[in-house]
Amino acid sequence: MQKNALHILLADDDEDDRLFFKDAFEEVKIQTKVQFAHDGIELMAHLMHPETILPDILFLDLNMPKKTGKECLIEIKKTEHLKHLIVAIYSTSSSEEDIEDTFIQGANIYIKKPSSFDALKKIINEVVTLNWHYHTSGLNRDTFLLRLK
Repeated sequence: MQKNALHILLADDDEDDRLFFKDAFEEVKIQTKVQFAHDGIELMAHLMHPETILPDILFLDLNMPKKTGKECLIEIKKTEHLKHLIVAIYSTSSSEEDIEDTFIQGANIYIKKPSSFDALKKIINEVVTLNWHYHTSGLNRDTFLLRLK
């Protein structure tokens, strides 16, 4: 792994979304190492492996086969060595129910997948430069849903 690189993990079953995400990270001026999980089963196997270096931020899609993002989130927050992981929900869903459920289940931020590459770069830049210590200590519903200005 690159020294001082921010370790990012995206769990998303959509190959186009993964490529879009990877390309956006390559254009953001922050040193990162981006890894992918293709579904919830693969994600949890990766996170539970004893030699895995945990990501600094996990971007978690909600609608995945085999095990959904919500199921993974619940499992992550119930697992001692994973419960402090920063989880950014990264979904096409903007349903109030999904936003509320993931907030209650312990996700740190909710991001609706953007439709443009420039918007994705802006979101990524905002998320990776957040002061997570401050953001997670005062988490409330108003700061949970990321809205770009």
